[in-house]
Amino acid sequence: MARNWKEIAAEKKQQRDAIVPKEWLLTNLPPPETLNVIDFPDKSGLLTERDIEITNSEVGLLLEKLAKGTWTAVEATNAFSKRAIVAHQLVNCLTEVFIDRALARATELDDHLKKTGKVVGPLHGLPISLKDQISIKGLESTMGYVSWIGQYAEKNSVLVDILEAAGAVLYVKTNIPQTLMWPETFNHIFGRTSNPYNRSLTSGGSSGGEGALIALRGSPLGVGSDIGGSIRIPAAFNSLYGLRPSYGRVPYAGCVNSLEGLASILSVLGPLCRSIDGIKSFIKAVVGQEPWLKDPMAVRKPWSENEYSLVGHGQGQNLCFAILWDDGVTKPHPPIIRVLGETQQALLAAGHKVIDWIPLKHEEIYRTGGKIWTAGAAEDFRVVAAISGEPVIGTMEVVSESTDTAPNDTPVFRPMPGGLSAYELWQEQKRRQGLREEYLDHWNATKDLTGTGRPVDAIISPCAPFVAPPHGKNSNASYTMVWNVLDYTALVVPVGFVNPTQDGKRAVEEFFNEQDRANYDLYDPETFKDAPISIQVVGRTLEEEAVIRLGEIVDQALKAQNK
Repeated sequence: MARNWKEIAAEKKQQRDAIVPKEWLLTNLPPPETLNVIDFPDKSGLLTERDIEITNSEVGLLLEKLAKGTWTAVEATNAFSKRAIVAHQLVNCLTEVFIDRALARATELDDHLKKTGKVVGPLHGLPISLKDQISIKGLESTMGYVSWIGQYAEKNSVLVDILEAAGAVLYVKTNIPQTLMWPETFNHIFGRTSNPYNRSLTSGGSSGGEGALIALRGSPLGVGSDIGGSIRIPAAFNSLYGLRPSYGRVPYAGCVNSLEGLASILSVLGPLCRSIDGIKSFIKAVVGQEPWLKDPMAVRKPWSENEYSLVGHGQGQNLCFAILWDDGVTKPHPPIIRVLGETQQALLAAGHKVIDWIPLKHEEIYRTGGKIWTAGAAEDFRVVAAISGEPVIGTMEVVSESTDTAPNDTPVFRPMPGGLSAYELWQEQKRRQGLREEYLDHWNATKDLTGTGRPVDAIISPCAPFVAPPHGKNSNASYTMVWNVLDYTALVVPVGFVNPTQDGKRAVEEFFNEQDRANYDLYDPETFKDAPISIQVVGRTLEEEAVIRLGEIVDQALKAQNK
């Protein structure tokens, strides 16, 4: 007789929990009604002063001290492992824990440095967390599917090989939504991940486990994936920097995924971090390993100092940014409008130009992307879920009635009954290509508006029409999806936090549509208290170096403005 899927899921969860050192389980956890737990790890009593110093350090300082031997790889791995377990007890962010394996690797790195005086690579000794779907030999990547429990990877994904060759230490994998196609984090095996700034709010998704873990400093840098915002939404909701590179810049081969076989608007891998220097260190290290020799879909593009120096953008002088105040579909909530205005003033004060960005066919771009992703009528998800008998999570059900254990969750989009024929899919892909061409022309035409002799250097955009919403209410990914459909590089930069005094609800008389009205009704400043507010810095296709530098300029301008 086949076992019930709930029993299998519970057993897997117990196996994960059994691996955690018992002495790291806390009895003084804050009660559920304590919503903001971002500072709890430092006060937990588990971490030593040295642990706290290490885990509160940014990537640049960590790499420097690890390279000098001031901190050993074993020390760093142990400190971040402990803090990751504390974070997990607060927000439920981990799926796989393999600390013993990580400490063995860290010992090898310390021995190498001691014997040779040289680091193994540019990420020597740096603990890095990974989204659950990134395969590591000998470990599971359930991706939230009960039927994938017990399937152990036979080899590493290409990125794992590259990170380990660069000296990184891998120690935990993080929670995701079943299917990966929802910007929140919930599945039937591991449950739901919460936001550490306000546990009544979502951590985002689909890299929501990464977002919550890094926000609590249980990881200095993590790797997520992004097909419609799955790096940028968790980064934005958890006050992190997060980069969505263009397709092929970071190798994807060897990861498990949904919608495998889809040939357009593909998922990409990218970093989430508490500092831009960590984003830069990750991209430089990865492309420095020549991933195009290991993944046939990786782009042959080494790191370019010229592009980072903004040679094609006036060497970074007299830049022109364009602000997307809204997409003509859904107006952002008051805190987001506030920080867009603050960003505008900061850039002007720094000597740059700022103009308004006129959205071109954003609703059509968004709907085209949704049609392409749901062309298979969720068969991909339903086939995998049916093996164990578990239901597909409610947000990816084709029908309106959900059998899910979280029936109040609202979807970004639902798969269409019947899906699309091959010919119909081709027409949507043709439409997408036409939209990309139109948007390129639209961007180039701004040359006549900037006063720099160049088109706009970057777009400043909201990350969503809201900050992190209550669990189950993340129903809009239009501000991130549009850049996936266009394959533009986008970097999230954190700006501030919701302040109910500053961010009161304002009367609005006209709405774009019912979705816009529903978004307005969702906002209550007390509900969103302490939620992080972020922006996106958007560049063109394969402009990772330039976008990182432009993001640094925006970040520096904002920090100078707030002194």
